[in-house]
Amino acid sequence: MEITADAPQGDRYDEILTPDALAFLAGLHDRFACRRALELQRRLERSVAVDNGRDLAFLSETTAIREDPRWRVAGPGPGLEDRRVEITGPTDRKMTINAMNSGAQVWLADHEDANTPTWTNMVEGQINLHDAIRGTISFTNAEGKVYSLGERTPTIVFRPRGWHLVEQHLVHEDADGHRHSASASLVDFGLYLFHNAHALVDSGRGPYFYLPKMQGRLEARLWNDVFSYAESELGLPYGTIRATMLIETLPAAFEMEEMLYELRDHCAGLNAGRWDYIFSVIKTYRDRGARFVLPDRSAITMTVPFMRAYTELLVSTCHRRGAQAIGGMSAFIPDRRDAEANARALAQVSADKRREAHDGFDGTWVAHPGLIDAARAEFDSVLEGRADQRHRLRDEVSVSPQDLLDVRIPGAQVTDGGVRQNVEVGLAYLDSWLRGIGAAAVHGLMEDVATAEISRTQLWQWIRHGVITAEGTRVTREHVSQVIDDVLAQAPRSGEDRWDDAAELLREVALAEELPAFLTVPVGARYLSERIPVAA
Repeated sequence: MEITADAPQGDRYDEILTPDALAFLAGLHDRFACRRALELQRRLERSVAVDNGRDLAFLSETTAIREDPRWRVAGPGPGLEDRRVEITGPTDRKMTINAMNSGAQVWLADHEDANTPTWTNMVEGQINLHDAIRGTISFTNAEGKVYSLGERTPTIVFRPRGWHLVEQHLVHEDADGHRHSASASLVDFGLYLFHNAHALVDSGRGPYFYLPKMQGRLEARLWNDVFSYAESELGLPYGTIRATMLIETLPAAFEMEEMLYELRDHCAGLNAGRWDYIFSVIKTYRDRGARFVLPDRSAITMTVPFMRAYTELLVSTCHRRGAQAIGGMSAFIPDRRDAEANARALAQVSADKRREAHDGFDGTWVAHPGLIDAARAEFDSVLEGRADQRHRLRDEVSVSPQDLLDVRIPGAQVTDGGVRQNVEVGLAYLDSWLRGIGAAAVHGLMEDVATAEISRTQLWQWIRHGVITAEGTRVTREHVSQVIDDVLAQAPRSGEDRWDDAAELLREVALAEELPAFLTVPVGARYLSERIPVAA
């Protein structure tokens, strides 16, 4: 069957959307599109079971895998051994160069949470990665400043979009002649691998991936089969591809070890995707009563019991199987205009990274180059010349299903300020996202889709359960709608802003009777389509 593009073709698009590359994507879809659909159906069935009172638990049918001490994952590939600081960011041309010159050990080149999936962003991001890998990338801004690569560049780990998303501008025609939007995961992965795998291997590194939004072992098995097929098709030795899976959904936390097992021949490690994990906890147990209603986001720190259980389990699981454990995002954005605020924030960043390093994590994420030195110093102090801490098995860790589900935070509350903060983050992020920029700076923090998801699901849950704030305000649809109006009235306006669209969308995804599963699915379908109409 075939993949065709139903969208405008820009400069150099033909270098990425070549006939051979599209044929490779078609092969991926012919073999794996139905299995992808099956796994998405399994997600729905699991969600219904939880809604009906069935708690998540460790799987009885995979006990033998967990109890078998012999198996190990492949571990890091060449150039991925030292991951103490990883910088994340989108793949626009300037940001690509800045990330490659940042001094971090790894760059997470992001086509997911930090990126608006416009047709332009997705294809030009692939062009920019192609050029960066070959050392030919450069950029000149409007003032004539030239950006180019330095001598030392990080190892690239590319993050495709999750299984639940589609690339509406590429259409797959199946064996029965039916046309479907292509899988965004297979498109992003396939184009990156097809164009860059051999160049990466020749450079002494390899094709490495972060896998987002996974919910269990069968999704990991699907990715493993995709990798095996792709390696065979492109003439790569088996096991060349290495992936790090993000544990950023609550169901995945109950299947970490099984996920490592399924992907073991292609697996480097796991990452603690803290913000999406909080979103998933809220979403998964959204209707299960007041004990699952979380307080203000600012109270949900990494040291509260259920988050502590999640990260302790992740490190011990990884190291028992020879996998790397990568810590979570520090979202602070340095501001040169306020040295005192910077100092306070950097102290908090250092404390966060110190906790991760002492807990046994092998590396961590930052969102800004100005945080790299602070994060690296904390890991340098515990690594003592080693590349990672996989020798620390953390045998003393014992985490039960009850620990993962105990979301009580004594003394924490929902406040009027927390309601307003969630509205501010949701509006600012959607305004940015609709303008093609996948992240927004709000109150000194880099907010991406994960934190926007927390914001709108908390608003929905507080409304659903009739929460009364610490100040005595009942959180209702009418109240949240009024806060949206108040924030909108103070928003900075320009000819390019999308605040009004953002407000409409926030009302849709936060005030609806039923919670939409993902923020970006309805938004993308409505606002990002550049598809060329089919002639009658």
